Amino acid sequence: MAPLRVLQIGMDPSVIDFSPWPGQDADTLRSRIAAAEATLREDGFIVTPCLLPDDADLAERRVRDALEDHRFDVVEVGAGLRTSHEYTLIFERVVNIVMALRPGVRLCFNDSPETTLTAVRRALGW
Repeated sequence: MAPLRVLQIGMDPSVIDFSPWPGQDADTLRSRIAAAEATLREDGFIVTPCLLPDDADLAERRVRDALEDHRFDVVEVGAGLRTSHEYTLIFERVVNIVMALRPGVRLCFNDSPETTLTAVRRALGW
């Protein structure tokens, strides 16, 4: 069986306001995201990260470009994008463009970078 492809979508750590999360910063989050990507690769997945700016039009374009470049088996949407009220418009546009360009693709949602592999496996029914 060919390796499965995962599109990993989340906010670029450089645009996040970390003030609600003492002790967190962009570099720490980048490291956690990189570790999640490495874990997926170690489990045999081909991973394409897609970090988004805080501009909805640019974010939609970035996701559209990623989806036009490859076929994905799973699209994972990070918790920071999904749960932060300031990114609601971006989240809606991301989900809508994924559904428009890749109807039927499996979606999954992590709670943190550390739960990404579990979310992907869950989406695949593993």
